[in-house]
Amino acid sequence: MHLTGYVGLLFSLLAFLFLAGFAGFAAWSRKEEALIVVERGQFIAACGVIFSTLILLFALTSRDYSFRYVYNNVDSALSYVYTLTALWGGREGSLLCWELIIALTGLIFVATPGYKSLSSETKLFFWMFFLTVQGFFLLLLTGWSNPFIMIDPAPADGRGLNPLLRNPGMIFHPPLLFAGFALYTIPACAALASSIAGEKKSWIKAVRNWNILAWVFLTAGIVLGGWWSYMELGWGGYWAWDPVENASLIPWFAGTAVLHTSIIESRRNALQRTNVFLMSLTFILCIFSTYLTRSGVIDSLHTFGASGVAQPLFWSMVATLVVTLMVTFLSERLTHRSLSDFLSRQGLLVITAWFLLALGLVVTLGTMWPVISRLWTVSPMGLDAHFYNRVCLPFMALLVLLFCFCPWLGWKGGVRNMKGFLAVGVVLVVAFAGFYLSGMTNVLAALTAAASVAALVSIGLLFALYPALRAQRQSWGAYGVHLGLVLLALGVAFSGPYKTEREVVLAQGESVSIGEFTVTYAGLQEDRNVGDIEVRATATLAVSKDGRDVGVLKPDKRIYKNFPNQQFAEVGTIPSFGDELYATLLGLTEDNKASFKISINPLVNWVWIGGTIMCLLAFLLLRRTPRPGEVR
Repeated sequence: MHLTGYVGLLFSLLAFLFLAGFAGFAAWSRKEEALIVVERGQFIAACGVIFSTLILLFALTSRDYSFRYVYNNVDSALSYVYTLTALWGGREGSLLCWELIIALTGLIFVATPGYKSLSSETKLFFWMFFLTVQGFFLLLLTGWSNPFIMIDPAPADGRGLNPLLRNPGMIFHPPLLFAGFALYTIPACAALASSIAGEKKSWIKAVRNWNILAWVFLTAGIVLGGWWSYMELGWGGYWAWDPVENASLIPWFAGTAVLHTSIIESRRNALQRTNVFLMSLTFILCIFSTYLTRSGVIDSLHTFGASGVAQPLFWSMVATLVVTLMVTFLSERLTHRSLSDFLSRQGLLVITAWFLLALGLVVTLGTMWPVISRLWTVSPMGLDAHFYNRVCLPFMALLVLLFCFCPWLGWKGGVRNMKGFLAVGVVLVVAFAGFYLSGMTNVLAALTAAASVAALVSIGLLFALYPALRAQRQSWGAYGVHLGLVLLALGVAFSGPYKTEREVVLAQGESVSIGEFTVTYAGLQEDRNVGDIEVRATATLAVSKDGRDVGVLKPDKRIYKNFPNQQFAEVGTIPSFGDELYATLLGLTEDNKASFKISINPLVNWVWIGGTIMCLLAFLLLRRTPRPGEVR
C-alpha cells in the first residue's frame, strides 16, 4: 500500500507537469483543439490524487502503524472522529488535503458557466498555471513531505494525535482554511490567464463565486480558529497575534481588499492591473502562510517545525511573484481608466483596500521580524501582542468608520442622502460620548464601539429609506457581511480592553469576588482511564451574582496516556451575550487547594456571532453566471 499510494501521487505529478507544458504550448500555438485533452487529463490526474488520499485514509482508520504518518498521528485509544481528522493533522497530510481540494475544484470549475464563458485561449493559459500549481504541491508530496514512508517493522501502537488537536475545532478549522487557500487558486490563475490572452469578457465575473467562496471558507477558518484557541489553550483569549494566527490573517487582508477593488472594475472597468496583481498576491500569500507554518522559519506553538519544504516554498513564491509582475505590468492588453474623486463611494472602496493592504504589510513585517532582525543582531527580536494592538487596532477602527459613511456617498462623488449621512454622524458622536462618559475611557475602544453602533444604525437607515435594497438578495448579502463585521468589532472593542482577570488559590468552600460575581470552589472530581485520558481532574466552581445563582464552571486538567509528562487544560465557561465567565484550572497544591485563572470577558460571544453572520450571509452574494450567449 505504501508504494501504491506513492505511485498514485507520482503519476499525478508527471501527468500535471506534462499537461501544464502541453497547455502552454497549445495556447501559444493557438491550437484550441488541444483543450479537450487538457480537460480530460485533469480528470485522470486528479483521480490519482483521490486514490492516494483514500489509501492514506484507509491506513489511518485501520491504524496501520507501518505508515510513519499514521504512527505519528494516531494511537489505539484515539476516537474514530479524531482518527479521521488526523488526515490533516500532520504536515504531509495537510499538504495532501490542500492538493486534493485544488484537484477537486479543478474538476468542478470545468463544468461551471463561468469557465465556459471564457475563450479557448484563456482556458489553455488557465490550465497552464493551474496544472503547474498542482504539480508543485505533488512535488512537495513526492519529495520532502511524503505521507507514504514505511516503518519496518511496524510499531505495536502509535504516538497519537497531539491533545491540543483533540477538539471539535480540529474537525472544521483546518479543512476550512485549506479550502479557502485552495479555492483562491482558481481566480488567481484565471486573472493571469485572462491578462495574457487578452480576454474580452471579465475574468472577475467568470470567477466571482469562486472568489467569494474562497473568502468565506478562509474567514470561517480564521473565526473558528479563534474560538478553538479561546476554548482549548486556557489562556483566556482568542487572538494572540501568534505567527500561525497571523499566517491565515495575512492572505485574508489581501483577499478582502480584492473583493472591494473588483467592485470598481465590474462597475467602471477600472483597476484592471490592480485586480490582477491583488488576486495573484492573495494566492502568493496563501503559499506564504504555508511557508510560515511548515518551514520552521518562525518558532510557534502551532508550527510543524523545520522541514525540507522551506526552500521549495520560498522559491515558488519568488517565481510566482516574478510571473505576476511580468503579466501585470508588461501586458499591453490591460487598460487604464481614471477613478472618480476619493470622496465618492469608489474612492472609499480604494481607501478601504489600501487600509487592508497596509494591515497585511504590518502583520507580515511583525511576524517576520525575528528573521528580519537577524540582519543586524545575533539575538533576533520578536514583537508581542502590544505592538500589533497599537498599530493594527486604529486601522480596524478606521475601517468601521469608513463603512458608516461609504454607503451614503455617490459613485461619482457627493452625498446621495444628506439627512442619512448627518444622522449617522450624530449617532457616532452621541455613542462615543455615551461610551466615554459611562467609563469606557480607552479612546480607541470607545471609538470602535461608537463606530459599530453608528454602522448598525447606518445599515438600518439604508434599508428603511431605500425599498429597492430590501428587494435585492445581493444587498442583503453585502450589508449582512458588513453587519457581521460590525458585531465582531463591537465584541473586540469590549472583550479585549475591558476583560477582568484574576489568578487565585482556593481551598474547598472558599470564595472569591471578581467584578460583580462571587465564585466558590465547590470541590474536585478525579477520573482515571477515560478513553485516551489517563487522569482527569475536574474542578467545580459555583458562580453567583447578588445572591442569585448564575451557573457552574467546570475547568479540568488532563493527562493523556501517550503524553504522560504533559498536562492539558480544558476551560470552563458560562456563556452569555454580556459578561461571559471563563475559568482555567492551573494546578493543585499539596494541601488540597486549587489554583485558578478566572476572567470576565464582556461581549466576547459577539465575536463568534459576528463572524458566523459574515460567513453565512456571504452566500447570498453568490450569483449564477450567464452561459455563453445567454441574455440576462
